[in-house]
Amino acid sequence: MTALTRLNTDEILRYMGCPPERADAGLRAQAEDCAGELLGVVRPRWRERTVELSFEAGGVRLENGLLLPGEDLKRHLAGCGRAAVFCATLGAETDALIRRAERLDMGRALALDCCASAAVEEICDRIEEELHSKFPGCSFPFRYSPGYGDLPLSVQGPLLDLLDAPRRVGLCASASHILTPRKSVTAILGVAQGEIAQQKRSCLGCPAQGSCQYRKAGGHCGIS
Repeated sequence: MTALTRLNTDEILRYMGCPPERADAGLRAQAEDCAGELLGVVRPRWRERTVELSFEAGGVRLENGLLLPGEDLKRHLAGCGRAAVFCATLGAETDALIRRAERLDMGRALALDCCASAAVEEICDRIEEELHSKFPGCSFPFRYSPGYGDLPLSVQGPLLDLLDAPRRVGLCASASHILTPRKSVTAILGVAQGEIAQQKRSCLGCPAQGSCQYRKAGGHCGIS
């Protein structure tokens, strides 16, 4: 993966709860300045493992025996015989930068936090592109993470164990299933032979619909 050298300012503004077209010059300048500071400290790392899938009444079972419970993921992975399980982190340096800013300027800390959210999503997009190239001729639903739909956060730890993430990339889960470092992601990307029905992420189908800050601000996350 190439180094992360720039971030999309419009994405940062969306994370800040401001539709890009409504951002004034001052807010846009703050987003760009914080993005530059963040890019100076991020140390992205990731880990992936491809596993066979089986479907059963309680959810989706991975070849190592781990059951990912719930009906939403099972529907999402319909037609997929395999999945690429992956994790990504920006590193502890990112968390430290945000904590330092919190002691001095909460507004800047919030902007840095939003930059970090945009950065980890950019890393995940790049990982997804690499995984697509690894499976030529295959189809892929969009990546799916614990906390979406009815897939509980409690699977974070077992997924990290599957990836040997604590040892390989320094990524762990707390007793309350929060990833540390905080700006990190675990995800499941289904892999299907041939064509599958293309799924589209939308506001109506999004598990964050009720609490989405973009929608409250009159904007849109830009994903669908």
